[in-house]
Amino acid sequence: MTTGNDGYSALSTDPKGLGEPLGSILGDSPFTAIAVARLLRGQARAYILGELPHFRAAVVQTDDAPEEPTGYGADAAALWELLRGVPGWTCVEVADELAPALGELMAQELGVAVRYYGDLHYALQRPALLWPHPAVRLLAPDDAPLLEAAPPELRGGGLRLMGARALLAEGYVAAGIVDGRVVATAQLSARGPRYADIGVHTLEPYRRRGLCAAAASLVAQAAQAEGLTPVWSTGEDNRASQAAARKVGFTYVGRMTYVIPQQS
Repeated sequence: MTTGNDGYSALSTDPKGLGEPLGSILGDSPFTAIAVARLLRGQARAYILGELPHFRAAVVQTDDAPEEPTGYGADAAALWELLRGVPGWTCVEVADELAPALGELMAQELGVAVRYYGDLHYALQRPALLWPHPAVRLLAPDDAPLLEAAPPELRGGGLRLMGARALLAEGYVAAGIVDGRVVATAQLSARGPRYADIGVHTLEPYRRRGLCAAAASLVAQAAQAEGLTPVWSTGEDNRASQAAARKVGFTYVGRMTYVIPQQS
């Protein structure tokens, strides 16, 4: 245990060991689905300022995107104190209402401009609307070599962490396949006790063909069959992703904000 300059206790000597207790405290919601799933599987590092369960600030740094951690808590000063000791981050996602105060602290101390980027969150609270497409299907475990051969931009999230064989054995991936090659994917990228995050990506030349919605609808339906509520997040200016989410039946539930200090 170390102590911050303001007297808070920073329980960060064992970031991996804090995962399970913090995951239980954060609670499963559309806004914590990825963080909680990664924490409970030991695929994230947790940094906490204060004593559990009543922490002042917490940061979750997932193994698949350590440069973009998520911060929790309502005290911007406590969160900034904690972030100083978190390695390798370039931006942090926080509750929308906390972003301006945190950004101001960053700007003052670092002497750089800070920008903000909204992350919109959706949940599927009705049966998924299916959009059959001749080029799209759910992949089976035997399709692991096909998925492993997909371009790197299609292999993020849970696929990057677990590998194709493990992900196909434990979860779901739907793919758009053109000329024997994967050109679009939707994957169950994080599975928590109640919510399951769906990550999607389509190669640029194959966008606007309905592949994304078709793949996402299959994965969403499979998740719902297990009693999970699918969730989806996307950037505030990603109109195509937002449209695909609505097409499958997702509804907007709120937003978080990335606070991004600019390079000096």
